[in-house]
Amino acid sequence: MSSAMTGNGINDAAPTLAGPREWAALAVLVLPVILISVDSTVLGFAVPELSEQLRPTSGQLLWIVDVYGFILAGLLVTMGSLGDRIGRRRLLMIGSTAFGTASLLAAFSPTAEVLILARGLLGLAGASLMPSTLSLLRNIFLDPRQRLLAIALWASGFSGGAALGPILGGWLLEHFFWGSVFLINLPVMALILVLVPLLVRESRNPEPGRMDPLSVVLSMAAMLPAVYGVKQLATGGPAVVPLLSLVAGLVLGYLFVRRQTRIDDPLIDVHLFRYRVFSVAVATNLLIVFSLVSSLFFLTQYLQLVLDVSPMRAGFVLVPGLLLSILAGLVAVRLSRRLSLASVVGGSLLVTATGFAVLVFTPQSGVAAGVAFVAVGFALIAAGAGYAETLTNGAIMSAAPPHRAGAASAISETAYELGAALGVAVLGSVLTASYRAGLTEVEGVSPGAVDTARETLGGAANTAADLGGAQGAALMEAARSAFTDGMHLTSAIAVVIVLYAAVQAWVLLRGRGNPAVEPPASESSPDSGETPSVKAAPAQATPERMEQAGG
Repeated sequence: MSSAMTGNGINDAAPTLAGPREWAALAVLVLPVILISVDSTVLGFAVPELSEQLRPTSGQLLWIVDVYGFILAGLLVTMGSLGDRIGRRRLLMIGSTAFGTASLLAAFSPTAEVLILARGLLGLAGASLMPSTLSLLRNIFLDPRQRLLAIALWASGFSGGAALGPILGGWLLEHFFWGSVFLINLPVMALILVLVPLLVRESRNPEPGRMDPLSVVLSMAAMLPAVYGVKQLATGGPAVVPLLSLVAGLVLGYLFVRRQTRIDDPLIDVHLFRYRVFSVAVATNLLIVFSLVSSLFFLTQYLQLVLDVSPMRAGFVLVPGLLLSILAGLVAVRLSRRLSLASVVGGSLLVTATGFAVLVFTPQSGVAAGVAFVAVGFALIAAGAGYAETLTNGAIMSAAPPHRAGAASAISETAYELGAALGVAVLGSVLTASYRAGLTEVEGVSPGAVDTARETLGGAANTAADLGGAQGAALMEAARSAFTDGMHLTSAIAVVIVLYAAVQAWVLLRGRGNPAVEPPASESSPDSGETPSVKAAPAQATPERMEQAGG
């Protein structure tokens, strides 16, 4: 192994290359990623059937879809920091057990309220899975190029799970009850509990410091009131309680960030955000997922309830885009060796924006034309996202020293999950508000029936089926038109959001090279959990050295 003498007189050994055990460990660590991705896409396809069985209100339906993401996002930072302290492998095992238990509750929920509770518990358990997997990768793959490939394969688990979810979910929904989409979590959890102890070595921060309980409370307390305020304002219009809730969330968020700068052992190392590549990569991840997940929310309903496509066929419509996302992530690894981060990320986001522009023109009727627009639009969205996220995640993890891998991965995953949750909350609420505004009255249909149909598109389908005849057909036609118009508006807003992210990435990342494969400082010895990192490790995390290395 070659070594070089640093200016401080410290020998920096070249990073150890990963062997067969490390790559086998990667395969195991991808399993929780696939599971969570399957869970997200499967639920979207189950929305029509659970809407019929549980009859949730529009607000309850949004909570069923996104309470998982809100709880998860609110606790990711805490769980990442906890994994640094108690051991990332141990936290992964605990979370897997809890995730399986919560899945059972979700599968047999008798009411919408119980399902919301179960989804919240899934978010609590899921918060321990995501930062554990990514932070373990950071300490398993020490060579930057191998790490980028590992992260690309890890990220492909999201796309692979999303591709598997519609097919598996469609088959389950056509043969079993809607709760079966949660029962598929159990065998995967069992596999994780068996294989992780055999293949994955424990990893933790040898000098973690103490956990700050007030920071934990503030990180969670800032999330829920802010999101509740956004959801209520979008669906119900201006009101005192939602405005106060939003303000309270923002104030608590400010207090959380302020506290992190003043305590000795913060949950988030806010100094990492002084490194431009790190902060831009985090923001880009949030904006990409914000738009991507919202598209899955409305496209699954459009295919099934507007075009009347079966769940399994609807899943196959989205599969090409999700497979392209996997391929794009792997191609991004090769492109990163020739092009700058600004070029790849900026260009990728332009592809995603083009995909949303295609969805602006989806037709209200005509199965063949509607399916073609969705397939092409989503393929562009997913391919662009796959390119961008591989490199932004690689840059985020390369910016952090090994002993802070849990905290850095938690920030990355918080941006991902917060983007997913806000995508459904904000753009989903915009779609809901537009749908309700567009479905005001239908000739020959009673106002009461129209009011019921305005809650959700699934509710409109149920009401139309109850009415039957010409009345039911007229109501469903009006509901489909209102939903399609709302989808066009939502897609146009997503175009603007993604274009902003592209401009931001291009302007702020120019001249920064590609930190995903060019680490900001020399790699130190691995954080094995038994001995502290070499003295050079804390220095490599400082913003000044990062900025110098970034160009």
